Amino acid sequence: MIQNRLLEIKNLHACINNTAIINGLNLLINKGEIHAIMGKNGSGKSTLAKVIAGHPSYKITKGQILLNSEHITYEDPEERSHKGIFLGFQYPVEIPGVSNIDFLRVAYNAKRTSQNLPILDPLSFFEFINQKSQLIDLDSSFLQRSVNTGFSGGEKKKNEILQMALLDTQLSILDEIDSGLDIDALKTIANNINKLQDQNKAIIIITHYQRILEYIKPNFIHIMQKGKITYTGNFELAQKLEDYGYNYIDTINNS
Repeated sequence: MIQNRLLEIKNLHACINNTAIINGLNLLINKGEIHAIMGKNGSGKSTLAKVIAGHPSYKITKGQILLNSEHITYEDPEERSHKGIFLGFQYPVEIPGVSNIDFLRVAYNAKRTSQNLPILDPLSFFEFINQKSQLIDLDSSFLQRSVNTGFSGGEKKKNEILQMALLDTQLSILDEIDSGLDIDALKTIANNINKLQDQNKAIIIITHYQRILEYIKPNFIHIMQKGKITYTGNFELAQKLEDYGYNYIDTINNS
């Protein structure tokens, strides 16, 4: 049903420094779904995430990106964020001297301003962000620390999930959220992501490995090769890739 569509990408082409990376990609994501995107290094996975989020270094040369049936192909990243797109980075940036709580309050109030809602004062925001922190079992002491500075890999990824929870995003794109995590941290991050998903939202997980997909069951797994999606399967596809590698996809496509 059209009203259930959240993200639709049609024949997307994108490049950076005149080098084509996305080459005729199509993707449809409905509300309530979790999609995983897998592929070899250089297949365009992270580029796709950045293009959907509106990264200014990437130029869209052809195609469309629709969010809730609205054309956002050439909108600024701030506008996309305000409309509900969130990108969790593989390598979250450290911002020394800027406390987490101040950073999060500015981001949250910017979204409220875009929606013509009153901003939250520091005290009200502190109470609100504490509730969100408790939801994902994040120690409140993190709020007073500089953004990601001195954080472990797991702490940085938890901080990304806290932003996702705070902004209550419709479409969350998690670019290798599992990288650099030990098994306990991975389980914790996966559990927090599952808590935040509901029938009005969707998640894209970009990953090299099937490990995280043992804890977050995607509705679909898409394989990217040379800047486009060449095969789509269900969550069982991840185990096939673990067993046989990406040659498994070549075998299927050539059969």
